[in-house]
Amino acid sequence: MLMRTDPFRELDRLTSQLLGTAQAGTWSRPNPMPLDAWREGDQFVVCFDLPGVAKEAIELDVERNVLTVKAERRPAHTTENVEMQLSERPLGVFSRQLFLGDTLDAEHISADYNAGVLTLRIPIAEKAKPRKIEITSAESDRKEITA
Repeated sequence: MLMRTDPFRELDRLTSQLLGTAQAGTWSRPNPMPLDAWREGDQFVVCFDLPGVAKEAIELDVERNVLTVKAERRPAHTTENVEMQLSERPLGVFSRQLFLGDTLDAEHISADYNAGVLTLRIPIAEKAKPRKIEITSAESDRKEITA
C-alpha cells in the first residue's frame, strides 16, 4: 500500500552534499520523507516527519487513489554573504506518494500539522467495513408434493 524508501537514499544524500546541489539552489529532485502508518479503529493514520518545514510549504493532493505529499525546506539564512560551516540537514523538495486502496475513503482525509509532524487520518470506506448479512429462509414457500 505504501511506497518503500529508496535504497539509494544515503548515496543520493552524499552525492548531493559533494556536488553541492542542495546549497546551489537545485530544488527539483524530490527527496523521500520518513513516515509511520497504522490502522486505528475505523481509520488509517499516517505521520510524516517534516521538521523545519512551514505549514504553507506543504501540499497534499489526491488523484485516482494516489495521495501525494510535497514539502519544501529552504535554508534558514537568506543573506548571500553567509559561509556555511556544516550542513547536514537536507534542503529542497521532499515528496512521498501513498497508493490508497479501494478500502479507504479518499474523499474525507483530514490533515493536522503540529511540531514538525504532518498527521493524516484516512477513514475506512463504508463498503470495506465488516457487516452482518441476514439469512432468510424460504420454508414458508415450500409445498408438499403428493403422488
